[in-house]
Amino acid sequence: MSTAVITEMVDKGVMLPLMEEFYTIQGEGYHKGTAAYFIRIGGCDVGCHWCDVKESWNAATHPPTPIHNIVQNAAKYSKTIVITGGEPLTWDMGPLTSALKEQGMSVHIETSGAYPMSGTWDWVCLSPKKMKLPVAEAYAAANELKVIVYNKHDLIFAEEQAAKVSGDCILYLQPEWSKRDTVIPMIVDYVMENPKWKVSLQTHKYLNIP
Repeated sequence: MSTAVITEMVDKGVMLPLMEEFYTIQGEGYHKGTAAYFIRIGGCDVGCHWCDVKESWNAATHPPTPIHNIVQNAAKYSKTIVITGGEPLTWDMGPLTSALKEQGMSVHIETSGAYPMSGTWDWVCLSPKKMKLPVAEAYAAANELKVIVYNKHDLIFAEEQAAKVSGDCILYLQPEWSKRDTVIPMIVDYVMENPKWKVSLQTHKYLNIP
């Protein structure tokens, strides 16, 4: 298959730059503790300095993979699918989510919301970043808002973001892993003073699983 053909198929979303796929326990947010199949798509230009999967940023390093292969693999493991990245909305998620839902799967996304929404989702976890803010439709689609807290200024940012999502959106503050010992006490105090928020922890890291 020529490079031009592959590029066209990636642009259409029928092939995607697949970084990795694995079956594990969802460690964060509303669905924590749930067995889920993760599909990590390469490509991201948001550039979070504390990102723990920087190897996902360059899409060119991840092989364009036909979505039917991805769906076949996912179907072996779980009915709950989490599509993450990178930033998966860099690409057209319509073909992949349609194929997954045809198999009766519940399809979730973890996104910064920096790109227009595509695909059909059962759950949208919006994790906005200061460097590249979400588009308006991402706020409207969010089922949960997860703000990563690196320092106290992120709490101000969190409130700014919470003002843009729907009243039904669940609000989470999650400590940035490398700063957890510093920021967890601050988050706990903040949530107790502002109980519309909940605490999210990266429980998979405490459990030492992917």
